[in-house]
Amino acid sequence: MRTDSSPGTLPAREHLPAGDAGTPVLDVVVPVYNEEKDLQPCVLRLHAHLTRTFPYPFRITIADNASTDATPRVSQWLAERIPQVRAVRLEQKGRGRALRTVWSRSDAPVLAYMDVDLSTDLNALLPLVAPLISGHSDLAIGSRLARSSRVVRGAKREFISRSYNLILRGSLQARFSDAQCGFKAIRADVARALLPLVEDTGWFFDTEMLVLAERAGLRIHEVPVDWVDDPDSTVHIVRTATDDLRGVWRVGRALATGSLPLDRLARPFGDDPRDRDLKDVPGGLARQLVGFCVVGALSTLFYLLLYTGFRALTGSQTANALALLVSAVANTAANRRLTFRVRGRGGAVRHQAQGLVVFGIGLALTSGSLAALNAATATPAHSTELAVLIAANLAATVLRFLLFRAWVFPEQRDTGLLRAIPAQGGAPAPGSRALPADDLRDPPDLPRRGSPSGPRTPAATWGDATIRLQPVRPHDTDPRDPR
Repeated sequence: MRTDSSPGTLPAREHLPAGDAGTPVLDVVVPVYNEEKDLQPCVLRLHAHLTRTFPYPFRITIADNASTDATPRVSQWLAERIPQVRAVRLEQKGRGRALRTVWSRSDAPVLAYMDVDLSTDLNALLPLVAPLISGHSDLAIGSRLARSSRVVRGAKREFISRSYNLILRGSLQARFSDAQCGFKAIRADVARALLPLVEDTGWFFDTEMLVLAERAGLRIHEVPVDWVDDPDSTVHIVRTATDDLRGVWRVGRALATGSLPLDRLARPFGDDPRDRDLKDVPGGLARQLVGFCVVGALSTLFYLLLYTGFRALTGSQTANALALLVSAVANTAANRRLTFRVRGRGGAVRHQAQGLVVFGIGLALTSGSLAALNAATATPAHSTELAVLIAANLAATVLRFLLFRAWVFPEQRDTGLLRAIPAQGGAPAPGSRALPADDLRDPPDLPRRGSPSGPRTPAATWGDATIRLQPVRPHDTDPRDPR
């Protein structure tokens, strides 16, 4: 992924500063659908754990996905009695929809979610969010497939989980180990840029978010977790697997066509503020050379096959021109996407036009070589023609790389313009509401612990306070440092 700071590029990661009083650093979302039995013990256990172990202000948000049982009333009851708990009601189902709604409106700089069954050991929560708070990573996931994870679940779910992750690795080239563990976190500035690109509103939401983040070059931190399967899970395995496969096909097609503007998610080179002032840093020359050589080798093979086919129908010069034209268009498209990491369709026509100019230079070299060969001998052997063309193409390839790098796909230098994406607070989404708890029989009294996040706000409202991430200035560093 290109590292230039375009207007949509994310700012460099920073350690989160101390926030304003009353503003949570972490917002943990618990999406639920018809969980009237498990919701109360889950929230009580999660709240007690965070109060005891988490060193920053926090919030727990219950995201009700159009439940039809007493879940909304339990959510409201908990929100009224625990200062750090809020309840949000959505009138449509979908875990992805719930996470998108809450995360998009939260004022916390770190956002997380976990399943209501709390199958994941909560001791992994602080290691999950610590790299996001420190500025080291952009997203964090719990992994049940890490070597040091301890997992208790049936053979059927184990087989399905591992098969699904193998499919992701084979089709979408995913490198993260566990896409569907219900234990993830993301920085809010990353979420505001990434979520508009994620289309799924159901169970595939996690996978799509991770694949796009990884392809954009964002850093994903994995935490080994201890996990115990919930035998009463209401997830419909067959339907979920079918929807996931459809999502894999849709995302794979979008990535193959370059229709996703992933450049807007790129991080600038060097998170250290002193590194941002470096000039003329090589823009991945070694990687570009490797990619160009691979594309060039495949293009040469493609060219030779085309030339052989066209040569059976026409003369050598015409066959060479046609084969070089077709292979040049394919070569420019492949280098644009794979070697120089240009995403989206913007500038594609201009790049192809410039590629045709480079093609003209290659045509002159190869045609001149053929002309010289024909002048030397009237009936050259086919193998001799191919040898001459290969030599001419090698010379044209070196020139083509230099022109591609310097003229067609020039590296955009950092202009110093790092635009932070503003935090978005505001009112809840239209249609969100909290149901009254009048007809709910009160559960036993809840513990009223101290509020680490300051004064309590009503459950149905969203705070306007925002932690603003201030970039570290050069004068904030040690003045004795010679760099």
